[in-house]
Amino acid sequence: MFFKFGIKNKTVKELRKNQCLTAKELALRLKLDTIQILKIDTMKLKDVPEPLKTKITSYFRDR
Repeated sequence: MFFKFGIKNKTVKELRKNQCLTAKELALRLKLDTIQILKIDTMKLKDVPEPLKTKITSYFRDR
């Protein structure tokens, strides 16, 4: 379970690994290309560009 104040300081890879998701699975769930997930995988969520950040944040907060 993630606390809402700490989710932005984690990398996308940490968030998806904690949910036991591969990059391909996350891309399918968010209706994105796998390459887009792999490009931002090492970035912290607060540094991800806005359209992707909104999708990823809403997905992980609902979990």
